[in-house]
Amino acid sequence: METKYVPKAIEPKWQEYWEREELFKVRENSDRRKFYLLEMFPYPSGRIHMGHVRNYTIGDVVARFLSMRGFNVLHPMGWDAFGMPAENAAIKAGIHPARWTYSNIDYMRRQLKQLGFSYDWSREFATCDPSYYRWEQLFFVKMYERGLAYKRKAYVNWCETCHTVLANEQVEDGACWRCEQPVVQKEMEQWFFKITDFVEELLEHLDRLPGWPERVLTMQRNWIGKSYGSLLRFQVEEGGPSIEVFTTRADTLFGATFMSLAPEHPMVPSLCRGKPQEQAVVEFVERAKRAKRGERDAGLLEKEGVFTGSCCINPVTGDRMPIYVANFVLMEYGTGAVMGVPAHDQRDFEFARKYNLPVRVVIQPQGSEEVPSPDELDRAFEDDGVLIDSGRYTGFTSERAREAITRDLEVQGRGRWTVQYRLRDWGISRQRYWGAPIPIVYCDRCGAVPVPEKDLPVVLPLDLDILPNGASPLPMSEAFVKTNCPVCGGPARRETDTMDTFVESSWYFARFACADHESGPLDRERVDYWLPVDQYIGGIEHAVLHLLYSRFFTKVLRDLGYLGVDEPFRNLLTQGMVIKDGAKMSKSKGNVVDPDDMIRTYGADTVRLFCLFAAPPEKELEWSDQGVEGASRFLGRVWRLVSENREALASARPFEGSPNELTGCLLELHRKTHQTIKKVTEDIEQRYHFNTAIAAIMELVNTMYQTLEASDRERAFWPVLRAAADAMVVLLSPMAPHITEEIWRALGRRTSIFRASWPAWDENAVQSDQVLVVVQVNGKLRSRITLSAVAGEEEMKATALEDPKVRSFIEGKTIRKVIVVPQKLVNIVV
Repeated sequence: METKYVPKAIEPKWQEYWEREELFKVRENSDRRKFYLLEMFPYPSGRIHMGHVRNYTIGDVVARFLSMRGFNVLHPMGWDAFGMPAENAAIKAGIHPARWTYSNIDYMRRQLKQLGFSYDWSREFATCDPSYYRWEQLFFVKMYERGLAYKRKAYVNWCETCHTVLANEQVEDGACWRCEQPVVQKEMEQWFFKITDFVEELLEHLDRLPGWPERVLTMQRNWIGKSYGSLLRFQVEEGGPSIEVFTTRADTLFGATFMSLAPEHPMVPSLCRGKPQEQAVVEFVERAKRAKRGERDAGLLEKEGVFTGSCCINPVTGDRMPIYVANFVLMEYGTGAVMGVPAHDQRDFEFARKYNLPVRVVIQPQGSEEVPSPDELDRAFEDDGVLIDSGRYTGFTSERAREAITRDLEVQGRGRWTVQYRLRDWGISRQRYWGAPIPIVYCDRCGAVPVPEKDLPVVLPLDLDILPNGASPLPMSEAFVKTNCPVCGGPARRETDTMDTFVESSWYFARFACADHESGPLDRERVDYWLPVDQYIGGIEHAVLHLLYSRFFTKVLRDLGYLGVDEPFRNLLTQGMVIKDGAKMSKSKGNVVDPDDMIRTYGADTVRLFCLFAAPPEKELEWSDQGVEGASRFLGRVWRLVSENREALASARPFEGSPNELTGCLLELHRKTHQTIKKVTEDIEQRYHFNTAIAAIMELVNTMYQTLEASDRERAFWPVLRAAADAMVVLLSPMAPHITEEIWRALGRRTSIFRASWPAWDENAVQSDQVLVVVQVNGKLRSRITLSAVAGEEEMKATALEDPKVRSFIEGKTIRKVIVVPQKLVNIVV
């Protein structure tokens, strides 16, 4: 064992050893408790970034820890390889997306192996491989046969920059989630997955996911958007179909004085046809569709509308209500029609004032005797109250009136109770090249026909030239488009849209359970053993994209007989971002830290240790060069502790006696060893608080150095130190696997530390007096924490910084220094 710690001298050696020995390869084993640990697989963008490093290091620690605890751990890795970024990068570089993608995969795989992650690489696949997406195409065909995949003409979110349609979930603040350019509405024929068939189950099953962050559960509940209300019918004055309106405020119906329709509402053309207003309506509709999606969503546009020339009848007052097309009404919410109640809805109030529409007050606050005249109103009264000027319902509370009015209209056939959802069907058509082809052909005689299973996969041709504007070359490829109808054998043409890249990532976790299965998409026996994923790790940004789609797809595959679970992920950890200089790392901000540079300078173990020590997993990690240096120095101390005492430690048998046999510093070290085993085990197993676990290991190393400085070396001296060294190295191994493998061998072990058993603590040895430590922030008392009487400064500091009461006072602030008075006080200066 060399006297100096040189990471580049040992890390490649152990990486080659792990791969040669296939240490991380797993198989189903009914005698062992399984644990499926999965991080969201990466898009092969070219290089991994520090966000990847943090995410995958967190997962690797858990995988290694549980393996050493006796679990049969599945920890796979693959590539989410289809999608627009590959095309865009390929266009820019003048190379084919397939070549760009696979070269990136090779580079990124090497980077991941350099970091020592314990992946079962035998299960690796890329979603752009036909051997993967052939099964996705089979799922599409089976969904089509069940009515879960369908095509219809609809207004969709169109990104002109990316030349493709986007699902509602892929529009963020009115912009494309990829290129961040404005999204507009466009009417097109599109393929959809009927996610709304599972809406109630998607909502109800959220209650079965206690291992998910409440924030994610809330985001999904809000996106699904279940609301109870009334579906009211307003008869158009000139006959024809009535206009249906969903409202949660049927109590305000007597105050409805006009109707507003979304520009995309299908009745708009017929309502204005032949009227003097027709041209103005057509122009307004076109202008509204071109508006930025986000401004319409958020109501940021000035509220504008145009009269269609038609009126409808208020079902309770009999009054004529002019029908407007308005830019603030969205087709995907409710029915795309809104009854205008100016006195009791602020949007309607502003619209009515602008276009001189009647304002009728029909609700007043509880206990109020004054009824403001419409002319006196400066804003709408939107709360519940008591009805006035509302016929026989006058004097009813809002809640009672909603029920009574809806019930009475239901008897008349003009209304009913209903439930509405914000969730809409998932639009999966993409007008791009680099994606899985949709397995449908069009025959003039037979219509749309699914490709038979025996003819799958429909392979994406790799010999096409990519167009410089990003549009798909598939429609122009006769070799791809021209085919024969599977039903009649006549000439047919292939669908040239490809599937949304989120389809690939909606079932990949199931394929990992049986990646080598060739006779079907999934081996039910193996899938039933591994699923659901026990711990999933990934970013919060996928809360209503990938995570929602994966839940939907799991339920579809269950109903098709491929899976036996209702939910894909039992527990979810959403790790915080890596930030530097107060902002998320990005090339545009110039604050990127290259993992390759860090590994070359400090070694993989140092990079891993810093990512784990700098912050709890769910919090943001502020990059710190000093923190990286600190992690490197600590590993150097561990190395020196063993290298300078290797012969004595290697020749000693670990102490296995009772703490009653020890005194002085040896008793203290023995106790510290078992306290550290207990704390590290519980911090990883129960909380994933790797930072406090590492702090405890640091304290143990400090105690070992202090013991080595003792002049009185009893007979048990080296055995107690050897026991501490063994425990310290094993506890550290999930975080820093390379250095601990080297030290493990230096201590005389002949097998990998990965095969070692996780140490157990002796409860008798753990017992010690407890002390109450005061925690201050800028000198003010903020909390009290109970710690072991032998807790060192690092443990005191780490525990204080983790305390929930303390965090509320330091969140978002810069910590200048931390003052520690041993066993008494921690003062955090921010």
